[in-house]
Formats: sequence, structure tokens, C-alpha cells
Amino acid sequence: MPARTRDPYWNHNVHYHPAVLAAVPDDCGAALDVGCGDGLLARKLASRAKSVTGVDRSPDMIRLGRRDVPPNVTFLAADYLDAASLPEGGYDFVSAVAVVHHAAFEEAVERLVRLAAPDGRVMIVGLAYNRTFLDWVISGCGVPASRLHALLRGGKRGPAGMPMEDSTMHWGQVREAARRLLPGCRFRRRLLWRYTLIWDKPHEGGP
Repeated sequence: MPARTRDPYWNHNVHYHPAVLAAVPDDCGAALDVGCGDGLLARKLASRAKSVTGVDRSPDMIRLGRRDVPPNVTFLAADYLDAASLPEGGYDFVSAVAVVHHAAFEEAVERLVRLAAPDGRVMIVGLAYNRTFLDWVISGCGVPASRLHALLRGGKRGPAGMPMEDSTMHWGQVREAARRLLPGCRFRRRLLWRYTLIWDKPHEGGP
């Protein structure tokens, strides 16, 4: 992988871009970044896949993405949930960073599954809210780490106009739903108020 350059901004989603890149299968053909925003992750994926499609329903974000486009990256202004231009089963790697909570969880996950090719991989970086005492303790541990990273990486948090929304599910609900919908998935709660979920689609189809 080429040497990593400094990101133009840092936030809790960008922090987990390395985890997404590490999950890309070797010799990945087509990759899809759902909810790509200004295209920062899609441009990074260009070094890990032969072709990359970034899709976002915000035309303003897509315009930002198209300002600096590697030759193997295409940006599409559309809603991934029903975009006919996204071929089902067409992607060896599907990433969704801070996206699935913008829709009903089951609907979002099932759409990502359909977009992934047989033997393809789905990688989700998502949010949830605190419900239990342990949830609040773990979240509290993330505060000093977040402040330190923000100090070391600068104050810019991301492009203006990026759509934001809170999750309607707590950590336990997300974990249970993920394991039910995606048998065998690798679910991990992360320090900076995110979880990562990796699932490999069986050759014969989804769950």
C-alpha cells in the first residue's frame, strides 16, 4: 500500500478509515463506498481496488468529491437504497461509514448485502447510543482519546454541509441485529463511539 498522506481533516469517521482499508480483500476488483460524502475514503480505496464507486444522496457532497478524482474512481449522486444504477452483486467490497443509521437498520444492511458480490465483503462503521452503565463507562474512556487525536491532527472536522444524524439504536440492539442479519460477522465496539462490522458474503448468496 502506498505511504499514507495526511488527511485534510480528522473526525471519528476518518479515524477508522485505516480499519476499512485493512478490510479490503486482496486483488479487489470493484469497490463501492456508500454515503461517500466528499469522497475522502473513496479516493483512498483507489489504491486498494481496480475500480471504486462513491455514492451519496447529497449532490453538494458529490460535487466536492469530483474536484479531485483518481482515474479509477467514479462518483454518483443517488440514494444507495434504491439506485438502479448500482448493480446488485456487483461489488467485491462494500463500505458504509456512518451511513446505516440514516435508514432502518435492517433495510440498510439487506441492501448492502444485495450490492455485494458472492464471496464479497461488507464493512460497516456505525454509531449507536448508550443505554447501560457499561455503555457510558466505555464512552467516557473515549473522551481523552478523542481530544488528544483532535489536538494532534488539527481542528478541522470535515466539509461543511455533511449530513449528520443520531442513531436510534443502542449498542446491544445493533450487536443483536448484526449477528441475526449477518451470521458469522465480526462485530467490534471501538473506543471513539463507533463499531466496526465485517461480513463475508457466502458464495451462494446472502443470509
